[in-house]
Amino acid sequence: MAEFTTTDGVRLFYADEGAGLPLLCLAGLTRDGRDFDFVAPHLLEMGVRLIRLDYRGRGRSDRAPWETYTIPVEGRDAVELLDHLGLEKAAVLGTSRGGLIAMGLATGAKDRLLGVALNDIGPEIAADGLEVIKGYLGRVPALKTLDEVAARRKAVMTGFDLPDMRWREEAERLFMETPDGLELTYDPKLRDAVLGAGAQPAPDLWPFFDALDGLPLCMIRGTNSDLLSPECFVEMVRRRPDSVATEVPGRGHIPFLDEPESLVALGAWLEMLR
Repeated sequence: MAEFTTTDGVRLFYADEGAGLPLLCLAGLTRDGRDFDFVAPHLLEMGVRLIRLDYRGRGRSDRAPWETYTIPVEGRDAVELLDHLGLEKAAVLGTSRGGLIAMGLATGAKDRLLGVALNDIGPEIAADGLEVIKGYLGRVPALKTLDEVAARRKAVMTGFDLPDMRWREEAERLFMETPDGLELTYDPKLRDAVLGAGAQPAPDLWPFFDALDGLPLCMIRGTNSDLLSPECFVEMVRRRPDSVATEVPGRGHIPFLDEPESLVALGAWLEMLR
């Protein structure tokens, strides 16, 4: 466990473990480095140096002005972490928001990338899935315990086939249980940043995806994802037939990456990088 300070004075937490190929893991929108807890032991066995960043305003990192909770700033933070660690290049495993950051890095800092793996994210974000995110973002549910959260998620997230234990483990990564009820593990003002960006015209992200050209690429989609449509995924594969691509049954947004299909894909991608 360690921390560093960005050029604009924000203290960010990161974890750095293992040895070998540097792999920077970038989490989902409201998540932190624990997003990769389930896959981390498998990746370490594959011989990587696993680096997990808590974005500004998430996890154990400092909260910052909400106007800085943007993909360009978070991409800059990722590059500054590489600088802090003395790493010229790293591979990036990006889950959801992390994949968007990775595509942004491909346009502005491609020389720092060894390759990119995208977990259930692409250059088109399905409207239904985005509305789901806007519905819960920055809001504490009317629940009191983590057990209640786990039960609720199991009931509403029907695109997943999971044991009860996994739902509980997920709840522990989303909320903190206190005597006064639940607390978010991220700055609620992240909602202001996302909704503020939503007031602007959506950019065409296909050029950002195409900027990955020449980099070893892995693409993973949950078969029941409401954020990455089957049509978008097919087009991604068409544009990058040289990529490692797979769909994970019994998963929506997002696969946990410890599924057999995910592990096979990530293993094949890492071999491409060596």
